[in-house]
Amino acid sequence: MQEKRTEKGQQVFETICKMFDDIGYRYDRRDDDHVIVCRVQGEDIPMEFFFFVRDEREIVKLVSPIPFTVPEDKRVDIALATTFLNNRFIDGNFDFDLGTGKIYFRLTASFIESDLGKKLFDYMLSLSTAIVDDYNDKFLMISKGMVSVQQFIESESK
Repeated sequence: MQEKRTEKGQQVFETICKMFDDIGYRYDRRDDDHVIVCRVQGEDIPMEFFFFVRDEREIVKLVSPIPFTVPEDKRVDIALATTFLNNRFIDGNFDFDLGTGKIYFRLTASFIESDLGKKLFDYMLSLSTAIVDDYNDKFLMISKGMVSVQQFIESESK
């Protein structure tokens, strides 16, 4: 179902594209569904970021899927690790689907009666990139049994 496009949603969509143009990042824009996709090479694992402009809800949602599936025997460990981290973040959170083993980082902003600028979207992208790059390999290590969830929590508590 395609959402009804609004003037405000279109303005937000164009502002995000302008932010990408200004910082010199390559991106794909999907005008039909108000989605912008950007790929960033992290220190170790490539990352993908999706900006979804949701006109009807008047929000911008940034989502970054972690590019692997957590094996069933490590899902409780990852659930504990993501819960531990989410309690420490001011902005954004990791969503973990216990049924599918998929992890996503999510950050949202509302444009209800607001004018959102390029600096906010740059902040959203910068923060998300830093967090995802910092934790995607740690989640992979837990998923492969290279690090226990207890070791992870202890190292993050220092």
